[in-house]
Amino acid sequence: MVSVPSVYVDYEVSVAYLGTVLKYIGVAPLFPLVLSLYYGEDPLPFAAAMLVMAGGGLLLEQVPHEAELGNREAFLLVSLSWLVVPVAGTVPYLVAGTGTVADPVNALFESMSGFTTTGATVLGEISVAQHGHAMLMWRQLTQWLGGMGILVLMVAILPKLSVGGAQVINQEAPGLSLDKLTPRIQKTARALWAIYAGLTVVTAVVYYALHQAGVAPNMDLYNAVAHALTTMPTGGFSPKARSVEAFAPAIQWAMLPFMLVAGTNFALFWYVARGESRRLTHNSEFRSYLLAVLGFGAVVSAVLYLGVGLGATPESVDVIPGNVENALRQGLFQVVAIVTTTGYASMDVNAWDASAQTILLFAYFLGGSAGSAAGSIKIVRWVIVKRAVSRSLFTSIHPEAVRPIRLEDEIVDETAIRDVFAFVLLFLGLFAVSTMVLYLDSFRSPAVTLNGLDAMSVAMATLGNVGPGFGVVGPMNSFLPFTDAAKLYMVFLMWIGRLEVLSVLVILTPAFWRR
Repeated sequence: MVSVPSVYVDYEVSVAYLGTVLKYIGVAPLFPLVLSLYYGEDPLPFAAAMLVMAGGGLLLEQVPHEAELGNREAFLLVSLSWLVVPVAGTVPYLVAGTGTVADPVNALFESMSGFTTTGATVLGEISVAQHGHAMLMWRQLTQWLGGMGILVLMVAILPKLSVGGAQVINQEAPGLSLDKLTPRIQKTARALWAIYAGLTVVTAVVYYALHQAGVAPNMDLYNAVAHALTTMPTGGFSPKARSVEAFAPAIQWAMLPFMLVAGTNFALFWYVARGESRRLTHNSEFRSYLLAVLGFGAVVSAVLYLGVGLGATPESVDVIPGNVENALRQGLFQVVAIVTTTGYASMDVNAWDASAQTILLFAYFLGGSAGSAAGSIKIVRWVIVKRAVSRSLFTSIHPEAVRPIRLEDEIVDETAIRDVFAFVLLFLGLFAVSTMVLYLDSFRSPAVTLNGLDAMSVAMATLGNVGPGFGVVGPMNSFLPFTDAAKLYMVFLMWIGRLEVLSVLVILTPAFWRR
């Protein structure tokens, strides 16, 4: 009688590939290490990170394995990579031992928020004087590495990962059919990373050019590079405590189109580069994305222009009722930053009253396009939900009708439609549970006071990888006052939110491990 293995996942191959990923990510701290030498700062935290990542990766690579990556092994590799890499990313914070991130829980929170491009922070003080140029740049770099995807990068540079690369990428970036772009998945990954890197360079050049033109005095070369590294991945970290409020309006206007680009499916730019611009202009998700941004932006801008959305005692004078340019800039900027889940702030939204904040909260649930660096639910899912509901209403009147749902002239598979509804319901259910959990936990910390709106923004800020919320976690505040238990729970939310919930939850089910 042939024995059947009780475990149906070849976890050894996933662990071995994880070692390869960790080993190559160990090159990343070299950039802040060089920067630390340039500014005369301590290079030890980054040298230690390189040693831990490379050494740990080499050890894991030695795990014996025979099989190639299958679908289940890809699920496991992606989930483990997005957990282990942020854990390794805590090394610079812990070795430096400076500020609030010297605490292991805070360091893990900051690292996970960086790599998942969430943008939530537990830094007590965000300043070069406190942490140094190199450490703050490491914080920026973690978001850039996580934006396009760690595993997409690995597929791009490692030939051995091209076998099974499609499964890996589809689990890391659900909704993006990379295998349709080119016959070779590795070539596709390289093309997308080239577009991503190229757009980052253009962003930095534009920011610095505005500085050279004299309209953005604070945006020197360091800040231009730092903010380019977190604009394109829709991350939102800033070396400035007041985020983008610290810069001139010209920079805020310049950031708007780059955030919109970052929230767009990068595959569309690949088609544009090939001369197929109609793929972009006729894409229903892209049109819905722009319509949502313009709609929410117009409403918020109108509210700010009329002065209705400002509290009785504003904490900021950045909004000037009756000033068209000011209202448009502040309203559009905050909406674009939230819809794309970038999380930058041109002002403290705690100065708004509940009416304006509630409008903004709805934008938290939109997300950018599938295949972008943005988080949250994603526009394409809402497009499918809307069309499915319309079809249900139509077939209620005409039960004999056959009315398939189409996207770009292609019929959406009914299984895919069911999966979209399952994801949205699961996401909203997890959001509701997390709101309750974090609200109840807030009573354990005397420094945290949450109302219902604040609690919802905390849950959505982390699960949707948005970053800032309202109240104690407003864009000019931090998540530092929460208990360690709440921070660890939010680390979990950021982790599964970056992988769109299912890729992580599936490995926690018994059926995943059994034949």
